[in-house]
Amino acid sequence: MQDHPLRAILNDELHARPHLRIVPPAAISHVVLLAEEGGAEADRQAFAAFCRAHGAAEPKPGARNHIAPVAGRIVRWERHGEFQAFSVLADADAELPPDDAWSAIHPEAQAFLDGLTGLRLAAMHLRILPGSALVPPAGAFRGEVVGGGLGGGEAQGFTDFRMAEDGFVRMVLYANALTPGRLGRMAQRLLEIEHYRMAALLGLPLAREATPKLAELEKRLDSIVAKTATQGAEDRALLDELTRLAAEAEALAATSRFRFAATEAYGALVLARIAELNEQRLESVQRMSVFLDRRFTPALRTCAAVARRKRALNDGIARAGGMLRTRVEVGLEAQNSALLAAMDKRAATQLRLSQAVEGFSTFAIAYYLVSLVKIAVDGLPALGLPEGPRWVSLIAVPAVAAAIWITLRRLRRSLSGGA
Repeated sequence: MQDHPLRAILNDELHARPHLRIVPPAAISHVVLLAEEGGAEADRQAFAAFCRAHGAAEPKPGARNHIAPVAGRIVRWERHGEFQAFSVLADADAELPPDDAWSAIHPEAQAFLDGLTGLRLAAMHLRILPGSALVPPAGAFRGEVVGGGLGGGEAQGFTDFRMAEDGFVRMVLYANALTPGRLGRMAQRLLEIEHYRMAALLGLPLAREATPKLAELEKRLDSIVAKTATQGAEDRALLDELTRLAAEAEALAATSRFRFAATEAYGALVLARIAELNEQRLESVQRMSVFLDRRFTPALRTCAAVARRKRALNDGIARAGGMLRTRVEVGLEAQNSALLAAMDKRAATQLRLSQAVEGFSTFAIAYYLVSLVKIAVDGLPALGLPEGPRWVSLIAVPAVAAAIWITLRRLRRSLSGGA
């Protein structure tokens, strides 16, 4: 029995991103870097060198995730389609940062991260504490705090979704009685909400930027459609204008087609992770899910609305183009029919003229033939013959005319039959 060449890869995909097992108290610092062209592989090689330098196993070639213990920390690397994420975990077995310091990144890891090529898209400090709390810790946040009971109320999480001075969003998670496995999965969901949220919002500036241009193109299309309904409109000129409009619309769509599709996919992941949290309401704060639904979901809808408008614009251009092409083709057919009718009319006129010429030709030929007969009759005495009667010329007129007419008629029939 022979395995499919992709069987191992497809099976390993289910185990591609294992969660960390976390024992509180713990701290996680999570950084997401948007990969530049050619930079993702360079960063993977840099991470491999970082692992080797600290005596840890390095990621295999082609790997998309790796977990390595480095200098008393657990460093996790994940490679996604257009970004990569690094998480540094300091748990109860390691030296935790002081209570007033959020970062779990030690100096060696910080130097490594500073040397990477990607641009920081998202960053979060997640502080995991034992026990439970119904209110956020005092002084932990600057802005409006949101949170709730997570995992059906078995844990509590708080954040303000604001960047602190170091550029990191801060979040506190009270683990209560969660097992290390469940706590690791919950922490992973919270981190993914942050970095997928930021990745999804990359489409919002494009949507805002495209809206004025999109409105202009829609007005131009409406104008063309209105002119199309007007009698006597220059269809060819309208078709040329529509072609230019189609080119501009396609150029506008090309700049954001991938980004809007990515926004839709990342947004769906955020909403799925929020649902998996099974958040319960706490009296002291607004739920995270409600906060994101009021602030994040409208951004997704804006991008989706702009994407729909672009598709509708392209569909409208296609329909208008079809109508105009049909009208142009009908107009060309009418012109061709008129041209053929004019050609038929000219041919009929030429035929009548040729028939008239044939009639005159018959008289001319008959005249010359009768003249020849008369000359022949008048010349008989010169040959010593008796003078011919004058009625011979008279009789020759109808005879010659009849003979010429019959000959031309047979010739015409012969030519008509050949054609």
